[in-house]
Amino acid sequence: MVDGKKMTRDDENNNNDNPPLINNGGEAAASPAKRLKLAHRSDPHRRPQAPRIFAPFRTVGLVSPTAVPFTSLPLGKTTFQITTSVGQCLHTYDLRRGLNLIFITRPQTPTNITATVAWKDRVIAAWGGHGPNQEPGVWVFQRGKLCGELEMPLGLSEQVKELVVFGSWIVGRCLTRIEVWKSANYEHYTTLTPTATRGTSAGSTISGGICNMPTFLNKLLVGKEDGGVDIWNVSTGKLVYTIFPPDLTSGPVTSLQPTPTLSLVAIARANGSLTIHDIRTDKPVMKLNASGASTANITSISFRTDGYGAGEDGQEAGIMATTGTEDSDVTLWDLNNGGRVVGVLHGAHNPPSSVRGGVAGGINRVEFLPGQDVMVTSGLDNALKSWIFDANSLSKVPRILHSRTGHAASVTKLSFLPTSAEDVDTTGKWILSAGRDQSLWGWSIRKDGQSGELSQGAVRKKAKKLGLLGKNLEIDSSTSLEDLKAPEITCFACSLNRDGGIGAAPGAGGIWSNVANKQGTSDASDSGTTGWESIVTGHRGDKYARTWFWGRKRAGRWALETADSTEVTSVAVSSCGTFAVVGSAGGSISMFNLQSGLMRQRFPAPLNPAQAKKLKLQQLDSEQLPANSPRFGPGEGKHRKAITGLVVDPLNRTIISCSTEGKIKFWDFHTGILQDEIDWSPMTAITAAQYYKSSDLVALSCDDLSIRIIDIETKKVVRELWGCLGQISDFCFSNDGRWIIAASMDSVIRVWDLPTAHLINAFRVESPCTALAFSDTGEYLATAHADSVGISLWNNRTLFTHVPTRMIGDDEIIPVTLPTTSGERGQGLLAAAFDEPEKESEDEEDLLLDQPPPPPSIESLSNDLVTLSLVPKARWQTLLHLQTIKARNKPAEPPKAPEKAPFFLPSSMNGVKEQQQIVANGTSSNPSSKEPTSLSRISRPPISSATKSEFTTLLHNFATPSSSSPTTTQQQQQQQQQQQQQQQQQQHQQHQQETKIETQPPEPLLTHLSTLPPSAADTAIRTLANREEMMTFVQALTMRLRQRRDYELVQIWMRVFLRCHGGVVVGGGGDGGDGDGDGDGDGDGSRRLRDALRDFRAEQGREGKRLGELVGYCVGVLGWLRSVR
Repeated sequence: MVDGKKMTRDDENNNNDNPPLINNGGEAAASPAKRLKLAHRSDPHRRPQAPRIFAPFRTVGLVSPTAVPFTSLPLGKTTFQITTSVGQCLHTYDLRRGLNLIFITRPQTPTNITATVAWKDRVIAAWGGHGPNQEPGVWVFQRGKLCGELEMPLGLSEQVKELVVFGSWIVGRCLTRIEVWKSANYEHYTTLTPTATRGTSAGSTISGGICNMPTFLNKLLVGKEDGGVDIWNVSTGKLVYTIFPPDLTSGPVTSLQPTPTLSLVAIARANGSLTIHDIRTDKPVMKLNASGASTANITSISFRTDGYGAGEDGQEAGIMATTGTEDSDVTLWDLNNGGRVVGVLHGAHNPPSSVRGGVAGGINRVEFLPGQDVMVTSGLDNALKSWIFDANSLSKVPRILHSRTGHAASVTKLSFLPTSAEDVDTTGKWILSAGRDQSLWGWSIRKDGQSGELSQGAVRKKAKKLGLLGKNLEIDSSTSLEDLKAPEITCFACSLNRDGGIGAAPGAGGIWSNVANKQGTSDASDSGTTGWESIVTGHRGDKYARTWFWGRKRAGRWALETADSTEVTSVAVSSCGTFAVVGSAGGSISMFNLQSGLMRQRFPAPLNPAQAKKLKLQQLDSEQLPANSPRFGPGEGKHRKAITGLVVDPLNRTIISCSTEGKIKFWDFHTGILQDEIDWSPMTAITAAQYYKSSDLVALSCDDLSIRIIDIETKKVVRELWGCLGQISDFCFSNDGRWIIAASMDSVIRVWDLPTAHLINAFRVESPCTALAFSDTGEYLATAHADSVGISLWNNRTLFTHVPTRMIGDDEIIPVTLPTTSGERGQGLLAAAFDEPEKESEDEEDLLLDQPPPPPSIESLSNDLVTLSLVPKARWQTLLHLQTIKARNKPAEPPKAPEKAPFFLPSSMNGVKEQQQIVANGTSSNPSSKEPTSLSRISRPPISSATKSEFTTLLHNFATPSSSSPTTTQQQQQQQQQQQQQQQQQQHQQHQQETKIETQPPEPLLTHLSTLPPSAADTAIRTLANREEMMTFVQALTMRLRQRRDYELVQIWMRVFLRCHGGVVVGGGGDGGDGDGDGDGDGDGSRRLRDALRDFRAEQGREGKRLGELVGYCVGVLGWLRSVR
């Protein structure tokens, strides 16, 4: 549309004067068959479109990445539910099940959640207020579903930063005001506005939270920025009392928490002081850390209520835990005898971001579960942990009980776990990720509880022995807790063919200790039967490449040092899983055996004295070199700059390397001699390489913002892909090698079609994509982004619906919202499989552009070629498994009966029952009615040609030439004793009729069947009325098989036909009996149907034999050409 009007045919013809499109190869591309969209894509009122190929699915890896504290809810005496905020939705975990995820709230809130509180069986979440145009709101969720919404007062534009529920009130704390709602009907009750304390210069900002006091009816305590605490009566809306700060330098109130003792409240202030205050007498009962020596503010306080933990023997009550967002430790206090510190849980979470240089850390909440010896903490490091106090332990510090964590910093590398020969079921279901937090994670797409970090050993135990967890640890110390972990991972490679799983031998020494190199090969012999490491990683600023066990989820035995002792920049693992190749920043390439950890080869191979002497003589007498001498000699061809990509071919014959100097080198795997090289310097530098082994293609990203694809057999560039406007951060092949998906720093993810080199899809995300990976099954695209610690998953829509893949321009790049953790606005496989094509678009223009056309008729290049159809794979796969899909989508319970109507309205159910009785009995309750056929319009009318479906009509039209065939066959049976001349004449006539049938094309019938949705096609095949129609349908399939077209569709249709009418084929009668009065008996109809099926089987056997011979011939020729002669 243009200006709200449809484009006419004349307007469309006038647009043909535009210059032709130019493809990436520089040649003029043909104009698109479909008319282009002329609507302005920058229209602000236009709703953002979905990507053409990839649909948002969900996000994994988020546990507690925000500053919003968790909230807990006891469920009787059996378990507790812990709810955390992950942005715009909530995650609820069950403590009894080991912090298993049980609920994800839907729908997600319009903006990020700012506060949560658990109340009875519900969770209340506040959202919005982040800007002047964002109105806040408060929603109520029950078991993950939205069940209510609080009434918001007019004019409220501030964030609700804290929620408290007590009595019949729901109280929300904003920056300068307090809102009160009724918990019975969610109506807004009143607004409380604190004022500044007399004698202070600070404003009335509420800084220290709110809390209520048990047994104090309708009383609310409010901590303010000036250090005072107001006591309000929320029922009357009046200020009851104000607790003044002890001095003017104490700072704002940072935390309030009532104690188990009545009328006592704990007040923490910004100067580090902590006071236990009696609000009845307005006097401090106890002062802790009153000198203010600690620089970390206390933002969370909790009291242990099970009556144990304090005293010398731990049998007394009075334990308090404190922590803050600027600290990674939890301090435990014994409040008996004046109060003292009895223990410090060091390193409960990662240190704050100011210490780690941008990596999230700090603790936002600590809470003792009511009546339990369990403590729960959540931090800004995307972690939720539960701790338990041992009853008979001498230590006052708890130990870890459960933990749910994720990356604490953005993800930098992604890869789907490769296919394993022993565990095919896990293909495409696991993701490997590395982040800036120096960790390596394995994520399960099927079950979040199976995800976990690969262990780097007892890091905290080592830190405790070295004193790194001491109280007086300086921030600028030469050795820190993070120094005991491996540096940030910059590259990794994996092959599971020799992974030993959980039973792999871990080795006699510690992790990355290279014990076998010093104490013999005992570890190598043990791992020969149990398997060895399967993952190799390179680290920033480290000269060692480190190995990992995937099955044991832990670090491995070997630290593989580069040959020139420079930083590892690229790694690769052979397909067999035996060898690891390591490239360095200095240009060296080394190959190691993963079973023994020993170096086996260098590239180029080092020269021994004899080879060096021979090479020197050849250089002195270079004119006498034979004509057939190799281009490169031993020891020649070393890279001069950093290695950026390494590839090992599947047969372990060639290693391909590339570097920032712009050269691609091909090395002999066994000898280490350079075989060939491609030199692009100084035109460009190569930044990364990806390999697709099925077609022997290597894709190389360059610093001129292009991606070049070379064929390793011909050593030539076959495609150049342009279009990125920023540095290419990551790219990969699709599972079938047809697409290249690339992410660049301009926040755009692009998809190129390799056969045509056209850009077929591009969409802009909210933040730059730092890493991406495509699953081996083709189901998912995984992306990581700069401002998120989660991993976004996208569905591949081409698996279940038709997607146009025409070339697009830069003006067709659309903005897209990232997937959510709840999967909201995502598209599932089953749901999309049944979508009608016209529902894929937003308006009429999208329908014209995106509606899948019927498969065009494309003639084969040769009659000897077997061709497949253009029908999407998911359509005929859905037809094959339609019954399974329908069974999964079956409602869990039958529909409920409608509520009873008022007495003055006639009941529609009575009319339905009366009509059913009329149909069943054939009589009417009306005595004036005489003929049963005129009683009801719902009685079944006789079948006529007007009511036949289009499929049945086309089937009968195809069978029209064979209408005289039964008569001819019947005449042959009746005139078996006639003269030989009459028999020959009848056979000649029958041959002419068969020739007429063969020349009748089945295209109209089968083309119509191929355009039907899976459910309609299944219905059409099931409703074949008699054996005559079945025989005609089989003859059409046989004719299509002879034409060698639509091979996979013919097989699927025949399989569905046999599944539906198999009983009729074997002579079972039933629905397939002849009921059309054609004069044939069931025996004759069954015989002719079986004859038609035998013809189909014979034709399929001949075609299969021919294809087998051709494939065998091609495989033999290819093997001969690739063999070493």
